[in-house]
Amino acid sequence: MGKAFWRLKFWKDRRGQDLVEYALLAGFVAVAAGALLPSISTSISTIFSLLQSTLTAAGS
Repeated sequence: MGKAFWRLKFWKDRRGQDLVEYALLAGFVAVAAGALLPSISTSISTIFSLLQSTLTAAGS
């Protein structure tokens, strides 16, 4: 019974959801800005490459 209650509590937990939504929104805005303003697309690409390498290093 305790294990089932813990699973239900875990699935209903919404903490951290806002952070993920804001991160996705920021990524979308950056991609849209890069598409509309080609002069900053290399800067955005560099930032995403750094982010990818940082996340890859953190995951291993």
